[in-house]
This record gives sequence, C-alpha cells and structure tokens, in this order.
Amino acid sequence: QVQLMESGGGSVQPGGSLRLSCSVSTDTQRPYCVGWFRQDPGKERDWVARIYSGGGITYYAPSVKGRFSISQDDTKKIVNLQINSAKPEDSGMYYCAAEVGYWCPQLSTGFSFWGQGTQVTVSS
Repeated sequence: QVQLMESGGGSVQPGGSLRLSCSVSTDTQRPYCVGWFRQDPGKERDWVARIYSGGGITYYAPSVKGRFSISQDDTKKIVNLQINSAKPEDSGMYYCAAEVGYWCPQLSTGFSFWGQGTQVTVSS
C-alpha cells in the first residue's frame, strides 16, 4: 500500500518557477515508480514526468523536457517536480501517482495509487 500527498502548488507568472513535492508513504521493500500527471477539467490525465526509485531513472513528456525536472531525495520518500520556464499551458491539477514493481508505467492506467492533487496556475 502506498499513500501519496502533493504540496507546493500555486500561481506563477509565465517564465517563472515552481516546485511541487510528493510525499510517499509506504512500507514496501520493492522498488516503485512515481509519476506526475497534469489534468485539465473534463480531460484525461496527461503524463508529465516519472522516476523509478530503483536507480533514479527519469522520463519526461516532450512538452516539458528541458523545463521540468523530477527528482527523489535520499530516502526516496519525497519526489519533487521542479517547473521552470513555466508556460500557461502548464496550468492544471497536478497529481502524483505510484506503482510498485519492476517497471515504470507511462499511462495513468498503469498506476495504482494516487494523491489528491495540487493546482498549478500559470498566468500573468
């Protein structure tokens, strides 16, 4: 079982930076994948970035590569998403998700555990 809690959302001007954090609570000894997803009202959750705890391998959606950075702390219980050079299209509800195992899914359907989300608004 995995519990997730996001924090750090808010408003930022275009070109600005924001850091989101996902607190991961689990007793599992297996590696797991943590992903960040963005969702606009009435639309599906789009994958943004993900990181595999077993080695810290990272993956980014093309739309955010070079601007977003996903990282985990030494305990692997905090996963941060650094948003730089923010764009209005980055706005949305951001969710972190986790899947335990030896893979790192890309689609939202591949993740079993989800946080409640945190809102990001990029606007001048």
